[in-house]
Amino acid sequence: MITAPELEIAVLVLGMAILIVESFATRIDRRFLAFAAIAGLAAVLVASFFVAPGGPPDQATGFWSFYTADRLAIFFKQFALLTTILVLIMMIDYAPVVRDSFPGSSLQAGLGEFFAVPIFTCAGLMYMASAIDFIFIFVSLELVTISFYVLVSFTRRNPATLEAGVKYLVLSALSTAFFVYGITWLFGATGETNLQRITVALTNPSTEHGAALFGMVLVLVALGFKLAAVPFQIWVPDVYQGAPTPVTAYLSVASKAAGFVVLLRVMRPFLMLPQMQRLIVLVALLTLIYGNLAALPQTNLKRLLAYSSIAHAGYLLIGVACFDGAAVTFYLAAYLLMTLLSFAVLVIVAQQTGDQISDFDGLGMRSPFLAFAMLIGMVSLAGVPFTAGFLGKFFIFYAAIAQRQIALVVVGVITVGCGFYYYLKVVRAMYWQPAAKINKIPTSALSRIAISALIVATIWLGVYPQPILDALKR
Repeated sequence: MITAPELEIAVLVLGMAILIVESFATRIDRRFLAFAAIAGLAAVLVASFFVAPGGPPDQATGFWSFYTADRLAIFFKQFALLTTILVLIMMIDYAPVVRDSFPGSSLQAGLGEFFAVPIFTCAGLMYMASAIDFIFIFVSLELVTISFYVLVSFTRRNPATLEAGVKYLVLSALSTAFFVYGITWLFGATGETNLQRITVALTNPSTEHGAALFGMVLVLVALGFKLAAVPFQIWVPDVYQGAPTPVTAYLSVASKAAGFVVLLRVMRPFLMLPQMQRLIVLVALLTLIYGNLAALPQTNLKRLLAYSSIAHAGYLLIGVACFDGAAVTFYLAAYLLMTLLSFAVLVIVAQQTGDQISDFDGLGMRSPFLAFAMLIGMVSLAGVPFTAGFLGKFFIFYAAIAQRQIALVVVGVITVGCGFYYYLKVVRAMYWQPAAKINKIPTSALSRIAISALIVATIWLGVYPQPILDALKR
């Protein structure tokens, strides 16, 4: 059997090998590095199915006091690997834009690093999935965040990209400060940084619960930035619009998933404190209302998907408030499929026309395949039955009804109606608006295969979700 830590080691070795080849093999086509990275990550993904799940041993010391390989951790490792593979496929399509952002340089300028940095981001995401100690959570979180600093501002001669990079850098640094300060308060109150030992310490009547609660609030503020939850979402629209489109997709899916797996683990010791649940409910309500209402007037598709990302964070927070990890995990799996499907189409279309919703006018005539893919992505994000997005929302609302969180259910159902309006604006543009020019949009074979797989998976998970549910139960 393969051990879980070997997966992260393999990913790190792959990333360093790609960087070394990029540095010394100056004559090769840099897109070869992307194909090598995709093949390497696919091999690690296959290997992850041969890892035996299991938590840390009792009285674990050393490395195993920081790291776990339970079912949730392995699932999110596979989630990170699959997301990174799909983002690298998008990056191959996006390569001409990266080349154009380095005028006067060789045609290969910057591409090697553009394909290598996501591998290190993936390693950080995989470590976050297994982290059960605040110190290890912080280190893996910083590995992910620093990698995103580079990716967000990669096309640095574009003023919008530079603005996105600076905003992301400043606000991420601020959230890191909140996180470290929160860990300090928790350590001062309990004398521990390991989540399991903090749980034991909180059952001790002599523990200062007020100080521990304050520390946890600071940690939630930091995670709120990562999750794009209100009122910590201010960076999201500008960063999503300014960053390279594949990086926006990566931020939207992988960063959010990592934040939620950390939140699920961190919340567990604090379930006994009723104040924490009320705080999560309030944040979920604000996030649902703001994300959906702010998306209504948007005319730029990347900004629309940014506000949509905030809205989906609200639905996920309903699951967290109801302490239903299975519902949150299923929703994240559905969100992975439908969001990456939408961004995969956006990457191809935006290079031909642009990323305004009006640029999708007549896409059904110009490229029926891409239009159908975007249609499936939009209706799944909206929550139409027989798609993964519908079942994701169903499980979230079922958890809220079981916990008698009526306010969350009512607000959630109303905001789903808002979502139908702004998602179907894109469908209307593709099929009801005439195109200025009927120009065919070329699609590479690899992108066509990836988009087809995402379409099938989105529908399959909406019709037959049992394999995912069985995996989560185990």
